[in-house]
Amino acid sequence: MSHHPAQLLCSDDPAPFDVLNDHGKGHALFVCDHASRAIPKSLGTLGLPESERKRHIGWDIGARKVTEILVERFDCPAVLGGFSRLVIDCNRQLWDPTGMPEVADKTVVPGNQNVSPTEHMKRITEIFLPYHWAIEERIARFHAHKIAPAILAIHSFTPVFQGFERPWEIGVLWDEDARIPVPLLENLRAQNPDLTIGDNEPYSGRHMADYTIDHHAEAANLPCVSIEIRQDLIDTDAGCEKWAKILGDGFESILADPNLYKIRRD
Repeated sequence: MSHHPAQLLCSDDPAPFDVLNDHGKGHALFVCDHASRAIPKSLGTLGLPESERKRHIGWDIGARKVTEILVERFDCPAVLGGFSRLVIDCNRQLWDPTGMPEVADKTVVPGNQNVSPTEHMKRITEIFLPYHWAIEERIARFHAHKIAPAILAIHSFTPVFQGFERPWEIGVLWDEDARIPVPLLENLRAQNPDLTIGDNEPYSGRHMADYTIDHHAEAANLPCVSIEIRQDLIDTDAGCEKWAKILGDGFESILADPNLYKIRRD
C-alpha cells in the first residue's frame, strides 16, 4: 500500500467518483452524491463502529442501486460519489458545517473533531472537487453535442426524523425549474394513487443543502430534479427494483420529450 503523507487517498482507496454507462445515448445525466459509505484508509473508521457507518449518516441506503437500474432503463450516464458523506458531503456548500459533520444525527464523529485546515483541504481537493469536475465534464460533453442535458439526482431519506414519522414514500424536490418536477408529480400521483408523494417534502429543493443540483443544473438553467425515496422501501434489491420502476414509469414520458433538453430562458 502506497500512501504519501501529503495525500488523503492511497492506491488501495476507491476513486472519488464512479461513472456508469459513460457513453449512453440518453440525454439525461444521473447523479448520486451519497452512493458510497467508503472511508479513506488513512482516516480509519472516523472512530465509528460499522453499525453507525452503515446507517443513513454514512450514505443514502438504496440510492446507488436505484440509480443503476434507471441508468440501464434510460441508457444515460451517471456520476456517483465514491466516499461516505461523513468524510465530506458532496451535496453541501463548502462553508456548510454539515458538509464535514462533527455530529451526525446525534452521533459524534470522532474523526471529524478538530480537523485541521490542511486536512479539510485534502478532503476538498481529493474527493469533493474531482466528483464535481466529473459531473461538469459529462455536462460539457453533452453541450459539445448541442444537447442541454437533464440532471437527475437520486437520494434516499429516513422513515423517522427527530421523532416524526415521515408519511411520504417518494419526494420530488425542485426550485425554479418546473419542467421535470411538475409533470413528474402528476405522473407519479396518477400512476400510484395509493402513494403519498412529497412536493418538496421531506426536504425542499429551495434549501441550500442541495448543492449538486443548484450548482450544476439550476445555475446553468438545465432541466433538473432531485428525488428522495424512503430508505426502508429500498434497503433490499427487490425494493430497489420496485421503486426504480415506479420512478422510471413517472419519468418515461418526460424524458422522451425532445423539447425538454433546452436551456431555460424565462
